[in-house]
Amino acid sequence: MNVFVVSVLTSAGTWRSASSSSSNSSSRAYADYIGFILTLNEAVKGKKLTCEYKVSETVEKLLSLLNTLDRWIDETPPMDQPSRFGNKAFRTWYAKLEQEAEALVSTVIPSSVRAAAPEIAVYLKESVGNSTRIDYGTGHEAAFAAFLCCLCKIGALRVDDQLAIIFKVFDRYLQVMRKLQKTYRMEPAGSQGVWGLDDFQFLPFIWGSSQLIDHPTLEPRHFVEEKIVNEHHQDYMFLECIKFINEMKTGPFAEHSNQLWNISAVPTWSKVNQGLIRMYKAECLEKFPVIQHFKFGSLLPIQPVKP
Repeated sequence: MNVFVVSVLTSAGTWRSASSSSSNSSSRAYADYIGFILTLNEAVKGKKLTCEYKVSETVEKLLSLLNTLDRWIDETPPMDQPSRFGNKAFRTWYAKLEQEAEALVSTVIPSSVRAAAPEIAVYLKESVGNSTRIDYGTGHEAAFAAFLCCLCKIGALRVDDQLAIIFKVFDRYLQVMRKLQKTYRMEPAGSQGVWGLDDFQFLPFIWGSSQLIDHPTLEPRHFVEEKIVNEHHQDYMFLECIKFINEMKTGPFAEHSNQLWNISAVPTWSKVNQGLIRMYKAECLEKFPVIQHFKFGSLLPIQPVKP
């Protein structure tokens, strides 16, 4: 049987024991996922979004896929409804993705591994938010990272695609998700409000802080200055996120984004990056409400890592 033809994907049960730091408590999915995140974190260290890097055919196909999702938003305008948040037109948009996801994934992956499409499509569908609650959060973001991880595992994406994965594909994904959030007034899923890092995202803060490590002039204290953000957001994912927050929220930054305000007091980007990785593990990957819907399959299996 083809290793990719495993149709049963189970929801999170034993992703990782939050009470134990031992690697024995981790599923293979957790080990592969966090390894993927950290590998990309190292790859983007000190590099601008605008730097030169290879853009492969697979990356171009992924951008085309995301452009399709973007176009569907334009074709599915929000409905007139009494409720301010959670526009029900999102369900119409999502139904189209649910119907087309496997076909979209099939256009991205080589024909030799086309049998993997149904499994990988699950992560794509999970990555855009929940159609019942019309919300989006870090669990959905994790599903997109898992989608990219699976594409690496089947060989569709390769080592020399690392910069393009973040700077092209993930950055475009963020643009589409922000458009979804604004168009359909999506609720933050599992948001901790003012005490959370951000209502919707986490990974771009990790990778974005890595980009800024050893920057000659920009220090963590600068990202709360709107002028600095406006001047440099096109080069740095972290500052792109801050710009979006500034556009969406009103009032003093220290009040609506207290965690980020505290981070601005950290002396170096290296320390910010290390702290955010620890925080991501503790607050996202080891919190059941965030990770409970994560799907396991043949590519990201639930089996424990062997000691």
